[in-house]
Amino acid sequence: MIWFGDFINLNTFKVIFRSLKHSNYRYFFFGQSISLMGTWIQNIALGWLVYRLTGSAIYLGVIAFAGQIPSLFITPFAGVYADRFNRRRILIITQSLAMITAIMLALFVISDIAKIWHLMAFAVIAGMINAFDTPFRHAFVLELIGNREDLPNAIALNSSLFNTARFIGPLIGGVLITLVGEGWCFMINGLSFSAVIFSLIRIRVPTLKPVIYPGSIFHQMADGIRYSWNNKPLRYLLMLIATCGFFGLPFQSLMPAFARDILQGDATLLGTLTGSLGAGALTGALYLASRQRLSLLPKNIIIAAIMFTVALAVFSQSRMIALSMAALYFTGFGMIVMFNATNALLQAISDEDKRGRVISLYSLTFMGLTPIGNLVAGIVAEYSSVTIAVSGAALICLIVGLLLRTRISGVRKLV
Repeated sequence: MIWFGDFINLNTFKVIFRSLKHSNYRYFFFGQSISLMGTWIQNIALGWLVYRLTGSAIYLGVIAFAGQIPSLFITPFAGVYADRFNRRRILIITQSLAMITAIMLALFVISDIAKIWHLMAFAVIAGMINAFDTPFRHAFVLELIGNREDLPNAIALNSSLFNTARFIGPLIGGVLITLVGEGWCFMINGLSFSAVIFSLIRIRVPTLKPVIYPGSIFHQMADGIRYSWNNKPLRYLLMLIATCGFFGLPFQSLMPAFARDILQGDATLLGTLTGSLGAGALTGALYLASRQRLSLLPKNIIIAAIMFTVALAVFSQSRMIALSMAALYFTGFGMIVMFNATNALLQAISDEDKRGRVISLYSLTFMGLTPIGNLVAGIVAEYSSVTIAVSGAALICLIVGLLLRTRISGVRKLV
């Protein structure tokens, strides 16, 4: 109750959206707003198409695994290269490749020649592009705003944008699947990339001199891992996020099974459930955007972790649509506050010359570990039930969160 009261009574839209005063960030923000909407329309369509073609929960996990596992191998290298290459140019390339991939997938589905192995191949290709794109996109934010003080706000606004799309995109996608089919959802996503590509072309940032680090890329990666492990606050934060990334986040890949088999709904219900998750995540992102005190983040992380796991457990046991929607709302709120507050806190307490590698490890915990968790969750759901798979994962996350509670709370002294 305190969180929502503070959010409503003490903050203004001027504080929440203060990063938009930077013109470069403004271009990128609005370009992303269109592109991300297309991304979530495609996400909902892909999950529904896979389940329609196979009727198998394990394939939902396999497709999610195929789309995210490239991050486990590519993201650490991309994090190193993000300090060496021109980030804007690389982002134009990766976004263009993502556009081409989505359009090709659309043509396969519209032509009615798409098989499950085609979807796996496209998921791997898209995952490789995204794995390389993500560290560059995260590192590019500071170049866009040019002001380190606004960095936490810009991170939260990026998240609010992502979760606005998570809220609205699936609702639109659910309707479009019913009206025109999954293929046109993929086509819309492909065309939506043109907005962010155009924004990147318009952006003008100073040309930064690449930083030359001693040693090989593998040496730099190992140095970042040692630093993160030996620094106990960083270690505890990454352990919490890694646990929730592996066990907690895979519930999203099983949403089609909950919508159709547990709640007896269709694609529209799937869009509604995903939209409820996005609405909660959007609220959490806006809450964080209104915060200006880093010292409160450790407490927020712990409370959010508990909220995420308890709400997820309620969703796994629910057989009522209204209760499921409410549970997903609080799941989304807790999830985004936990992950985004951890992101900001990691950047605040990391050494300047190690920050990029620390953030690449943060990205790896949910981009690299989640696909493995998706595969495990899909197998457990196939041979037991989706209810057991998700409720068991929620219990594990809750136990780890409680064990790390006092250690993460102690990080406040460093901020």
